[in-house]
Amino acid sequence: MDLIYHSSNVVLSTIKDILPIFGVVIFFQLLVIKKKIENLGRLIYGFVLVIIGLAVFLVGLEEGLFPLGESMSKQLTNFHFLAKGNALLIEHIEKKGIIYPSLYYWTYIFAFFIGFSTTIAEPALIAVALKAKEVSTGAISSWGLRITVAFGVAIGISLGCYRIIIGAPLHWYIVFGYILVICQTFYAPKMIIPLAYDSGGVTTSTVTVPLVTALGIGLASNIPGRSVLIDAFGLIAFASLFPIITVLFFGTVAEWLAKRRKREKAL
Repeated sequence: MDLIYHSSNVVLSTIKDILPIFGVVIFFQLLVIKKKIENLGRLIYGFVLVIIGLAVFLVGLEEGLFPLGESMSKQLTNFHFLAKGNALLIEHIEKKGIIYPSLYYWTYIFAFFIGFSTTIAEPALIAVALKAKEVSTGAISSWGLRITVAFGVAIGISLGCYRIIIGAPLHWYIVFGYILVICQTFYAPKMIIPLAYDSGGVTTSTVTVPLVTALGIGLASNIPGRSVLIDAFGLIAFASLFPIITVLFFGTVAEWLAKRRKREKAL
């Protein structure tokens, strides 16, 4: 009963969120464009599906993905799991609050693979990759782009988890990362630059964000001396930044290899 009651509240809340969008469409169609709405039935049907889909998605987040991410991070940072039964290590971690980043290697591995797998399944990235293949007439591989972006997200989230564990300031990582992106931009092929920047944005969507956010909150909640507000957030920034780096690197290497093959053929 609680789930049904909660789900109905989510549906009502979603309707409130969607109504302004519907209102804007109606306003511009009737008062600005001043034309009758074509296929009004299909439009209403589409909005009903959007409401149902968003409501189900939000309930799924709260009931499944958020608890899953927090549960995994809690288990991976458990003192007994980290210390493998070593009483001295447990005392140092639990009572003295001493952090040993090297003990959290399973957390880094989990972060890498969860980042990679969620990005591969990201609908927004799939859409961009298919369009990139279409407009480039096959020059850009759909799967190649998705795997390159997924590696970027995986590396970024792993590094972000390491930052949370050691308690390092977020801004230094972001500043250094974007300095690297700026340097790469000067040398990367022009064709790949816009796609690389877009790839950083589409990774932070429906599948990746809930799990990554829950992972960050879970880590910060279970590591001694960490603030959930200060340390937990910022993982999404890593997930957006590192795909740009990997795609620019992929494009630069691909162009260099193509030029090398041309030189070899010329000889």
